[in-house]
Amino acid sequence: MWKHSLEFELLPSYLNLQTHLHQLAQDFKDIPMLAKTHGQPASPTRLGKEVMVFVERLENQIRLFSYIPVAAKFGGATGNFNAHHVAYPKTDWIKFGNHFVEEVLGLQRMQFTTQIEHYDNLAAHFDCIKRINTILLDLCRDIWTYISMEYFKQQTKAGEVGSSAMPHKVNPIDFENAEGNIGVANAMLEHLSAKLPVSRLQRDLTDSTVLRNIGVPVAHTIIAIKSIEKGLSKLVLNEQALKADLDNNWAVVAEAIQTILRREKYPNPYEALKELTRGKDGITKQSLHKFITSLKVSAEVKAELKQITPHNYTGVVAKY
Repeated sequence: MWKHSLEFELLPSYLNLQTHLHQLAQDFKDIPMLAKTHGQPASPTRLGKEVMVFVERLENQIRLFSYIPVAAKFGGATGNFNAHHVAYPKTDWIKFGNHFVEEVLGLQRMQFTTQIEHYDNLAAHFDCIKRINTILLDLCRDIWTYISMEYFKQQTKAGEVGSSAMPHKVNPIDFENAEGNIGVANAMLEHLSAKLPVSRLQRDLTDSTVLRNIGVPVAHTIIAIKSIEKGLSKLVLNEQALKADLDNNWAVVAEAIQTILRREKYPNPYEALKELTRGKDGITKQSLHKFITSLKVSAEVKAELKQITPHNYTGVVAKY
Protein backbone atom coordinates (compact mmCIF):
# COMPACT_ATOMS: atom_id res chain seq x y z
CA MET A 1 0.00 0.00 0.00
CA TRP A 2 2.63 2.53 1.02
CA LYS A 3 4.79 1.64 -2.00
CA HIS A 4 1.83 2.42 -4.27
CA SER A 5 1.14 5.70 -2.46
CA LEU A 6 4.73 6.90 -2.71
CA GLU A 7 5.68 5.77 -6.20
CA PHE A 8 2.43 5.99 -8.13
CA GLU A 9 0.74 8.98 -6.50
CA LEU A 10 3.32 11.21 -4.83
CA LEU A 11 6.30 10.90 -7.17
CA PRO A 12 4.37 11.87 -10.34
CA SER A 13 2.96 14.88 -8.50
CA TYR A 14 6.46 16.04 -7.59
CA LEU A 15 7.67 15.52 -11.16
CA ASN A 16 4.74 17.45 -12.66
CA LEU A 17 5.41 20.38 -10.33
CA GLN A 18 9.11 20.31 -11.19
CA THR A 19 8.22 20.46 -14.90
CA HIS A 20 5.89 23.41 -14.28
CA LEU A 21 8.60 25.28 -12.40
CA HIS A 22 11.14 24.58 -15.13
CA GLN A 23 8.79 26.14 -17.68
CA LEU A 24 8.39 29.21 -15.46
CA ALA A 25 12.18 29.46 -15.21
CA GLN A 26 12.34 29.48 -19.01
CA ASP A 27 9.62 32.13 -19.22
CA PHE A 28 11.44 34.39 -16.71
CA LYS A 29 14.93 33.63 -17.99
CA ASP A 30 15.71 37.17 -19.13
CA ILE A 31 13.97 39.09 -16.34
CA PRO A 32 16.52 40.96 -14.16
CA MET A 33 15.65 41.22 -10.49
CA LEU A 34 17.13 42.81 -7.41
CA ALA A 35 18.37 40.10 -5.07
CA LYS A 36 17.69 40.39 -1.36
CA THR A 37 20.11 38.89 1.13
CA HIS A 38 19.21 39.37 4.80
CA GLY A 39 16.26 41.32 3.41
CA GLN A 40 18.62 43.98 2.02
CA PRO A 41 19.34 44.90 -1.63
CA ALA A 42 22.12 42.72 -3.03
CA SER A 43 23.81 41.96 -6.35
CA PRO A 44 21.09 41.62 -9.01
CA THR A 45 19.99 38.24 -10.29
CA ARG A 46 17.45 36.95 -12.80
CA LEU A 47 14.02 35.73 -11.88
CA GLY A 48 14.32 32.61 -14.02
CA LYS A 49 17.52 31.59 -12.28
CA GLU A 50 15.88 31.99 -8.87
CA VAL A 51 13.12 29.61 -9.98
CA MET A 52 15.79 27.22 -11.25
CA VAL A 53 17.20 27.09 -7.72
CA PHE A 54 14.05 25.23 -6.72
CA VAL A 55 14.02 23.11 -9.88
CA GLU A 56 17.55 21.88 -9.16
CA ARG A 57 16.83 21.23 -5.49
CA LEU A 58 13.72 19.23 -6.35
CA GLU A 59 15.54 17.30 -9.06
CA ASN A 60 18.32 16.30 -6.67
CA GLN A 61 15.98 15.12 -3.93
CA ILE A 62 13.60 13.33 -6.30
CA ARG A 63 16.61 11.47 -7.68
CA LEU A 64 17.65 10.47 -4.16
CA PHE A 65 14.07 9.41 -3.45
CA SER A 66 14.11 7.08 -6.46
CA TYR A 67 17.45 5.56 -5.37
CA ILE A 68 16.12 4.36 -2.02
CA PRO A 69 15.34 0.65 -2.40
CA VAL A 70 12.09 -0.84 -1.16
CA ALA A 71 13.09 -3.42 1.43
CA ALA A 72 11.26 -6.62 2.37
CA LYS A 73 11.38 -9.31 5.03
CA PHE A 74 10.99 -12.98 4.04
CA GLY A 75 12.26 -15.44 6.61
CA GLY A 76 9.53 -16.86 8.74
CA ALA A 77 8.17 -15.79 12.09
CA THR A 78 11.38 -14.41 13.62
CA GLY A 79 13.56 -14.25 10.54
CA ASN A 80 15.27 -17.67 10.70
CA PHE A 81 13.14 -19.83 8.36
CA ASN A 82 12.40 -22.03 11.40
CA ALA A 83 9.25 -23.72 10.10
CA HIS A 84 10.49 -23.78 6.51
CA HIS A 85 13.76 -25.46 7.43
CA VAL A 86 12.31 -28.06 9.78
CA ALA A 87 9.74 -29.14 7.17
CA TYR A 88 12.07 -29.11 4.14
CA PRO A 89 15.64 -29.20 5.47
CA LYS A 90 17.20 -29.89 2.05
CA THR A 91 15.85 -26.71 0.49
CA ASP A 92 18.23 -23.76 0.33
CA TRP A 93 15.82 -21.29 1.87
CA ILE A 94 18.24 -18.37 1.76
CA LYS A 95 18.66 -18.80 -2.00
CA PHE A 96 14.92 -19.31 -2.44
CA GLY A 97 14.04 -16.23 -0.38
CA ASN A 98 16.56 -14.03 -2.16
CA HIS A 99 15.36 -15.12 -5.59
CA PHE A 100 11.68 -14.71 -4.77
CA VAL A 101 11.98 -11.30 -3.14
CA GLU A 102 14.61 -9.74 -5.38
CA GLU A 103 14.07 -11.41 -8.77
CA VAL A 104 10.32 -12.02 -8.71
CA LEU A 105 9.06 -9.13 -6.57
CA GLY A 106 11.83 -6.66 -7.41
CA LEU A 107 12.43 -5.71 -3.78
CA GLN A 108 15.52 -5.80 -1.57
CA ARG A 109 15.47 -8.70 0.88
CA MET A 110 16.92 -7.98 4.28
CA GLN A 111 19.09 -10.96 5.27
CA PHE A 112 18.85 -10.58 9.05
CA THR A 113 15.50 -9.58 10.51
CA THR A 114 13.27 -9.99 13.52
CA GLN A 115 9.58 -10.68 12.98
CA ILE A 116 9.33 -7.49 10.93
CA GLU A 117 11.33 -5.67 8.29
CA HIS A 118 13.50 -2.95 9.80
CA TYR A 119 11.59 0.00 8.27
CA ASP A 120 14.88 1.84 7.89
CA ASN A 121 14.41 2.27 4.15
CA LEU A 122 10.81 3.30 4.64
CA ALA A 123 12.01 5.90 7.14
CA ALA A 124 14.52 7.06 4.52
CA HIS A 125 11.63 7.53 2.08
CA PHE A 126 9.77 9.59 4.66
CA ASP A 127 12.85 11.69 5.42
CA CYS A 128 13.34 12.36 1.71
CA ILE A 129 9.70 13.37 1.33
CA LYS A 130 10.18 15.76 4.25
CA ARG A 131 13.17 17.33 2.49
CA ILE A 132 11.23 17.72 -0.75
CA ASN A 133 8.32 19.20 1.17
CA THR A 134 10.67 21.60 2.93
CA ILE A 135 11.92 22.78 -0.46
CA LEU A 136 8.30 23.37 -1.48
CA LEU A 137 7.72 25.24 1.78
CA ASP A 138 10.67 27.48 0.94
CA LEU A 139 9.23 28.02 -2.54
CA CYS A 140 5.81 28.96 -1.11
CA ARG A 141 7.31 31.53 1.23
CA ASP A 142 9.45 33.07 -1.52
CA ILE A 143 6.55 33.35 -3.97
CA TRP A 144 4.36 34.71 -1.17
CA THR A 145 7.02 37.37 -0.51
CA TYR A 146 7.38 38.23 -4.20
CA ILE A 147 3.60 38.73 -4.32
CA SER A 148 3.79 41.02 -1.27
CA MET A 149 6.55 42.97 -3.04
CA GLU A 150 4.24 43.19 -6.08
CA TYR A 151 6.73 41.40 -8.32
CA PHE A 152 3.75 39.19 -9.11
CA LYS A 153 0.09 40.00 -9.33
CA GLN A 154 -2.57 37.30 -9.30
CA GLN A 155 -5.23 36.60 -11.88
CA THR A 156 -8.72 36.97 -10.53
CA LYS A 157 -11.59 34.66 -11.32
CA ALA A 158 -15.26 35.56 -11.46
CA GLY A 159 -16.98 34.70 -8.21
CA GLU A 160 -13.71 34.06 -6.35
CA VAL A 161 -13.29 35.86 -3.02
CA GLY A 162 -9.97 37.70 -2.90
CA SER A 163 -10.36 38.74 0.71
CA SER A 164 -13.25 38.15 3.10
CA ALA A 165 -13.12 41.71 4.44
CA MET A 166 -11.27 43.90 1.93
CA PRO A 167 -12.54 43.69 -1.68
CA HIS A 168 -9.41 45.25 -3.20
CA LYS A 169 -7.17 42.39 -2.05
CA VAL A 170 -6.27 39.13 -3.73
CA ASN A 171 -4.64 37.09 -1.01
CA PRO A 172 -1.97 34.46 -1.87
CA ILE A 173 -4.15 31.78 -0.29
CA ASP A 174 -2.94 28.92 -2.49
CA PHE A 175 0.61 29.23 -1.20
CA GLU A 176 -0.65 29.68 2.35
CA ASN A 177 -2.81 26.55 2.06
CA ALA A 178 0.15 24.63 0.68
CA GLU A 179 2.35 25.80 3.55
CA GLY A 180 -0.22 24.63 6.10
CA ASN A 181 -0.65 21.22 4.50
CA ILE A 182 3.11 20.74 4.24
CA GLY A 183 3.41 21.49 7.94
CA VAL A 184 0.87 18.79 8.81
CA ALA A 185 2.48 16.30 6.41
CA ASN A 186 6.02 16.85 7.69
CA ALA A 187 4.93 16.59 11.33
CA MET A 188 3.44 13.17 10.63
CA LEU A 189 6.37 12.08 8.46
CA GLU A 190 8.73 13.01 11.29
CA HIS A 191 6.84 10.73 13.65
CA LEU A 192 6.69 7.90 11.11
CA SER A 193 10.40 7.98 10.35
CA ALA A 194 11.34 8.23 14.04
CA LYS A 195 8.92 5.62 15.34
CA LEU A 196 8.79 2.80 12.78
CA PRO A 197 12.46 1.67 12.98
CA VAL A 198 12.10 1.19 16.75
CA SER A 199 10.56 -2.10 17.93
CA ARG A 200 11.13 -3.89 21.24
CA LEU A 201 13.24 -7.07 20.97
CA GLN A 202 11.99 -9.27 18.15
CA ARG A 203 8.77 -7.26 17.64
CA ASP A 204 6.08 -5.19 19.28
CA LEU A 205 2.82 -4.01 17.75
CA THR A 206 3.29 -0.25 17.88
CA ASP A 207 4.13 -0.20 14.17
CA SER A 208 0.76 -1.65 13.18
CA THR A 209 -1.42 1.28 14.18
CA VAL A 210 1.15 3.79 12.91
CA LEU A 211 1.42 2.18 9.47
CA ARG A 212 -2.30 2.75 8.96
CA ASN A 213 -1.61 6.48 8.75
CA ILE A 214 0.95 6.55 5.94
CA GLY A 215 -1.70 7.79 3.52
CA VAL A 216 -2.44 10.85 5.65
CA PRO A 217 0.82 12.78 5.11
CA VAL A 218 0.86 11.63 1.49
CA ALA A 219 -2.62 13.09 1.04
CA HIS A 220 -1.67 16.38 2.72
CA THR A 221 1.41 16.57 0.49
CA ILE A 222 -0.59 15.99 -2.69
CA ILE A 223 -3.13 18.65 -1.62
CA ALA A 224 -0.20 21.03 -1.03
CA ILE A 225 1.24 20.33 -4.48
CA LYS A 226 -2.16 20.96 -6.09
CA SER A 227 -2.40 24.25 -4.21
CA ILE A 228 1.06 25.30 -5.41
CA GLU A 229 0.16 24.39 -8.99
CA LYS A 230 -3.02 26.45 -8.72
CA GLY A 231 -1.13 29.39 -7.23
CA LEU A 232 1.57 29.30 -9.89
CA SER A 233 -1.05 29.26 -12.65
CA LYS A 234 -2.51 32.54 -11.31
CA LEU A 235 0.77 34.49 -11.23
CA VAL A 236 1.11 37.51 -13.49
CA LEU A 237 4.57 39.02 -13.76
CA ASN A 238 4.74 42.71 -12.86
CA GLU A 239 7.89 43.78 -14.68
CA GLN A 240 7.33 47.41 -13.76
CA ALA A 241 7.80 46.65 -10.06
CA LEU A 242 10.99 44.67 -10.69
CA LYS A 243 12.35 47.46 -12.89
CA ALA A 244 11.51 50.13 -10.31
CA ASP A 245 13.32 48.20 -7.57
CA LEU A 246 16.43 47.98 -9.72
CA ASP A 247 16.24 51.67 -10.67
CA ASN A 248 16.04 52.63 -6.99
CA ASN A 249 19.11 50.62 -6.00
CA TRP A 250 22.09 51.78 -8.03
CA ALA A 251 24.30 51.18 -4.99
CA VAL A 252 24.30 47.44 -5.77
CA VAL A 253 26.69 47.95 -8.69
CA ALA A 254 29.36 49.09 -6.23
CA GLU A 255 30.60 45.50 -6.07
CA ALA A 256 31.18 45.50 -9.82
CA ILE A 257 32.99 48.82 -9.78
CA GLN A 258 35.14 47.74 -6.86
CA THR A 259 36.13 44.50 -8.58
CA ILE A 260 37.14 46.22 -11.81
CA LEU A 261 39.15 48.78 -9.83
CA ARG A 262 40.97 45.92 -8.12
CA ARG A 263 41.70 44.47 -11.53
CA GLU A 264 43.21 47.81 -12.49
CA LYS A 265 45.22 47.86 -9.22
CA TYR A 266 43.47 51.00 -8.05
CA PRO A 267 44.49 51.84 -4.44
CA ASN A 268 41.92 51.00 -1.73
CA PRO A 269 38.87 50.54 -3.99
CA TYR A 270 36.71 49.04 -1.23
CA GLU A 271 37.21 52.04 1.00
CA ALA A 272 36.45 54.43 -1.86
CA LEU A 273 33.16 52.69 -2.70
CA LYS A 274 32.20 52.28 0.95
CA GLU A 275 32.56 55.98 1.50
CA LEU A 276 30.27 56.61 -1.45
CA THR A 277 27.58 54.01 -0.81
CA ARG A 278 27.41 52.78 2.76
CA GLY A 279 24.55 54.05 4.88
CA LYS A 280 23.37 56.45 2.17
CA ASP A 281 19.97 56.43 0.55
CA GLY A 282 20.68 58.75 -2.34
CA ILE A 283 22.95 56.74 -4.63
CA THR A 284 21.69 57.35 -8.16
CA LYS A 285 22.97 56.79 -11.65
CA GLN A 286 24.08 60.41 -11.73
CA SER A 287 25.97 60.35 -8.42
CA LEU A 288 27.62 57.05 -9.30
CA HIS A 289 28.73 58.31 -12.70
CA LYS A 290 30.04 61.49 -11.08
CA PHE A 291 32.11 59.29 -8.75
CA ILE A 292 33.42 57.26 -11.71
CA THR A 293 34.37 60.44 -13.56
CA SER A 294 36.46 61.53 -10.55
CA LEU A 295 38.50 58.31 -10.50
CA LYS A 296 42.10 58.39 -11.66
CA VAL A 297 41.74 55.64 -14.25
CA SER A 298 41.83 55.57 -18.03
CA ALA A 299 38.94 56.80 -20.15
CA GLU A 300 38.42 53.24 -21.37
CA VAL A 301 37.96 51.95 -17.81
CA LYS A 302 35.61 54.82 -16.98
CA ALA A 303 33.52 53.98 -20.04
CA GLU A 304 33.50 50.32 -18.98
CA LEU A 305 32.33 51.23 -15.48
CA LYS A 306 29.57 53.50 -16.77
CA GLN A 307 28.14 50.64 -18.85
CA ILE A 308 27.29 48.73 -15.69
CA THR A 309 23.70 49.11 -14.47
CA PRO A 310 21.52 47.26 -11.95
CA HIS A 311 19.68 45.81 -14.97
CA ASN A 312 22.69 44.24 -16.70
CA TYR A 313 24.84 43.36 -13.68
CA THR A 314 23.34 39.88 -13.44
CA GLY A 315 26.35 37.62 -14.01
CA VAL A 316 26.16 34.23 -15.73
CA VAL A 317 24.65 30.89 -14.77
CA ALA A 318 24.54 27.43 -16.29
CA LYS A 319 22.23 26.85 -19.24
CA TYR A 320 18.75 25.60 -18.49
